[in-house]
Amino acid sequence: MEGILIPIALFVALTVILCLFFLFRYKTRSETQATIRAALDKGHELTPEIIDRLGTPKPPEDKDLRTALIWFALAVSTAAFGFGIPEDDDEVLQIMLGFAAFPFSLGVAYLTMWFYSGRKS
Repeated sequence: MEGILIPIALFVALTVILCLFFLFRYKTRSETQATIRAALDKGHELTPEIIDRLGTPKPPEDKDLRTALIWFALAVSTAAFGFGIPEDDDEVLQIMLGFAAFPFSLGVAYLTMWFYSGRKS
């Protein structure tokens, strides 16, 4: 019975995280619309630039670099977890290094995007 609770808890946690993400995004958008409506009701003139700034904030220039560092940290921690498991054969280490290859490749992709997008400006 205990073995089945771990996957169930994983999927419940993922569902709760996704639901909270969408709920907070919905609340943010509805508050933005309420702000625009209140400004229009009071007679303020809203330019397209103000509406654009309220609706979609500009992401920071180093967002790709931050994301790359997070993926690299996840890859390093997964590989370190493989080294930390006391096992006589190297099978567990190879499996964990295989899992670490995925976030590492995503980190390389984000680092490449940051490098080339920084050169344009």
